Amino acid sequence: MKSGFIGIIGRPNVGKSTLLNNVLGEKIAITSDKPQTTRNRITGIYTDLEYDGGNGMQMIFLDTPGIHKPKNKLGEAINETALNTAGGVDVVLLIVDGTKKFGKGDQYILEILSQSETKKVLAINKMDLVGPEAYLELYSKYDESGLFDEIFGISALYDTNVDKLMKCLSNYMVEGPMYYPKDMATDHPERFIVSEIIREKLLQYLDQEIPHGVFIEIESYDEKPKITEIGAVICCERTSHKSIIIGKGGRKLKGVGKSAREEIEVLLGTKVFLSLWVKVKERWRDSDRVIKNLGYKDE
Repeated sequence: MKSGFIGIIGRPNVGKSTLLNNVLGEKIAITSDKPQTTRNRITGIYTDLEYDGGNGMQMIFLDTPGIHKPKNKLGEAINETALNTAGGVDVVLLIVDGTKKFGKGDQYILEILSQSETKKVLAINKMDLVGPEAYLELYSKYDESGLFDEIFGISALYDTNVDKLMKCLSNYMVEGPMYYPKDMATDHPERFIVSEIIREKLLQYLDQEIPHGVFIEIESYDEKPKITEIGAVICCERTSHKSIIIGKGGRKLKGVGKSAREEIEVLLGTKVFLSLWVKVKERWRDSDRVIKNLGYKDE
C-alpha cells in the first residue's frame, strides 16, 4: 500500500474545491463564484485498491482556504490554515487560475513556497477558457521560479488532464498505511457538511459582500428512523443583513432552506426537516471566541 498527504493551496476562486470534488466523484467541498468560499481545511480521501496490481493507494487531499490579503481576524486565521498545511504534507499542489495574469498575490505565494523543501506540483486551471499564448506566458512565469517539479494545464470543471495530474501525484506517495476505510471520502462529520451546504446556498442567493459576514451554527441534529430533524442558525453581522437574508415575506430564507434541504437529503439518504433562524452577531469576524469555535484556532 502506498499513501500520502497532498496539500491543495492557491488564491480564492481558482477551482481548488471543484478539483477535489471531481477527483472524489462526490461533493464534499462547497463551491461558488464568490471569493473565499472555503474557510476551513477540507479533507478528501481518494482510495484505489486496484493500484499497482492490487497493492493499493490512498491519497489524502487537504483542500485549504484561498490565500488572500486579510481584513480581519477571520481572514488572518484562514490564511494561517492554508499556509500551515503547505509545510506538513508529502506534496503541495498549487492551483492557479489560467484566466488571470500573474500578480502580487501570486508572487506572495511563491515566496512562501520557496521556504519549503516539500515537493511541489503546479496545476494551471480553467484551460477551457485560456488561449495558447496566455497559457504559455503563465507557464513560463511559474517555470522560471524553479520551484515546481511538474506543471500541468487542467480544467477541473471539464475533467481535462485531471487523470494525468492524478498519475503524477501518485508518484509522490510512499509506502505506508491505509489511514481511512476504503469507502470514506472525508473525515468531516455530517453536521459540518450540513452547515457548509447551508452556507453554500447563502452564497448563491445573496449579494457579494453579505456572505462573508455569515456563519452557520447547528443547534439541533436529531436522527429519527425515517427523518432527520435539523435546526440551524444563520449568524450575520448587521440587522440590515438579517432582513436581506430573510427577504420579503421570508421568501429568500425559504428558498435557501428548500435548496439546502434537497441537497442534505441526498447527502444523508433520508428525509430532512430543516429549520433555519437568523441572528445578528456584530463584528464576529474579529471575535477570537467565534473564530476558535469555528475551528480555526486550537487555543
